[in-house]
Amino acid sequence: MACCQGSTLCFTFLHIEESSPLDTLGILSFDAVKTMCRLISLYKSLTDVEIHKLRRHVIKSKGVAHLNSLDECFLLNLACAERLEDLNLAAAAVSRLGSRCSNKTLTNFDAVYADMKNGAVDLKKIEFGTKNVEKVVDKMEKLVSATRNLLNSMESLSEMEVSEKKMQRWRTMRVNNGLKVKVECFNDRIIYHRRQVEYYKQVSLWNLTFDKVAGLMAQIICIVYARISFIFGSLITGCNINNNNNNNNNGVNKVKGVFRLKLDNRCCRIEHIELYKINLCIFDKDEETLKKKTKKHLGYVLKSNKMGVIHFHTHSPVVEKESSVGVGNVATKNNIVFRLAPASTVGGVGLSQRYANVILFAERIVHAAAAIGDDARKLLYEMLPEGLQMKLRGKLRAKWLKWEEGVDSLVGEDEGGKSKAMERWRDTAEEVMEWLAPLAHDTLKWQAERNLEKLKFETKPTVLLLQTLHYSNLEKVDEAIVDVLVGLSCIYWCQKEW
Repeated sequence: MACCQGSTLCFTFLHIEESSPLDTLGILSFDAVKTMCRLISLYKSLTDVEIHKLRRHVIKSKGVAHLNSLDECFLLNLACAERLEDLNLAAAAVSRLGSRCSNKTLTNFDAVYADMKNGAVDLKKIEFGTKNVEKVVDKMEKLVSATRNLLNSMESLSEMEVSEKKMQRWRTMRVNNGLKVKVECFNDRIIYHRRQVEYYKQVSLWNLTFDKVAGLMAQIICIVYARISFIFGSLITGCNINNNNNNNNNGVNKVKGVFRLKLDNRCCRIEHIELYKINLCIFDKDEETLKKKTKKHLGYVLKSNKMGVIHFHTHSPVVEKESSVGVGNVATKNNIVFRLAPASTVGGVGLSQRYANVILFAERIVHAAAAIGDDARKLLYEMLPEGLQMKLRGKLRAKWLKWEEGVDSLVGEDEGGKSKAMERWRDTAEEVMEWLAPLAHDTLKWQAERNLEKLKFETKPTVLLLQTLHYSNLEKVDEAIVDVLVGLSCIYWCQKEW
């Protein structure tokens, strides 16, 4: 009975009809559009192309595999948890909008979403990627574009109105002195901007009712949740399946590179504390021990019950770390997945952004030998945390002692030998940077995408935490950075001796 009721609630607002004229969003449209952008981004991130890219390229890239994890199941769990975290935030925002709606289903959207997460809704009936759904997404993208234009027009108009007040004061002064002032051109411009603002208000979220906007987003939330459940539920439970041998026996389909399990109904409930337990064992150097520990921690995770439910919960208490704060204006305070990085990771000690800046600075120097001067070296050294400075000094001291003892080649070499040595060190540094720099770039990109103060209204798929330095092993990242900096120091010493 609960299932039927939940299904009815869920699918009622998939076909919401326009109700009687109600209050429009108005200024709240700029908050609503951020939620709409998040949902469109989530929707686009779950296409077959993006999932294939995630499985075949992202989680198998050298940087992610070496620094974050070789365990595909852990990385998929991490990706699934982050996407669900984003969806939960969007659902909470829609629930707040729903409280202003006249439609009872939208008013109770939080209950509908809870029913869906508890498996009371038949997710098989919610289709992804159909023509009707694509039309809804296209409509939302047009509304986002119009709302973005409205914001830009309002900012321009605001600047023009400030200039208008200054112009009026200046005109009064000129008239009082018996001088003529022509302001027709300025008046035409400000009239144009006012008309532009009025136009974008009519075609954007500003002029839509709470029922219309909440209905559109609630519809996509259900579709995105069903897709997350279907895709990641299948991948996580089926990640150890050999599709060559078990295609017929285990009910596994491979559609465009995506493995899926045939289950009657699937519902994902991620418990982040379990994600943390998994994360504790992923950095074990012994692969056999890793497999045993992973199996021990994930024994029940990799199995699904008759309804295909991955048994996790979403309300595990997590103590907020001091290291999680201080990432600028990034919306990480309530992001449980972000805060679960253990102390053995870069993010766990709060150094993700600092390390990313160090790596990108070093990358610029690697590709510009002339930039390795005293100022550049001093600035780069000052950017390093104290622990990394100690590791770098120790390795440089050991290297210099080898050169003085003649164990390593540098001292006494002719100009040609030093040139070859410089090329060798530069090649080594570039080779490390080839897989280390992408994680640094994605770290800053992840933070920029979640900066609430910068309203870019982007609808493209966002970077995942697993692509950043946040869950990277701290010792391995330290080792990679030190290797690059030692190489740069060697190049500098060679240049100085010439």
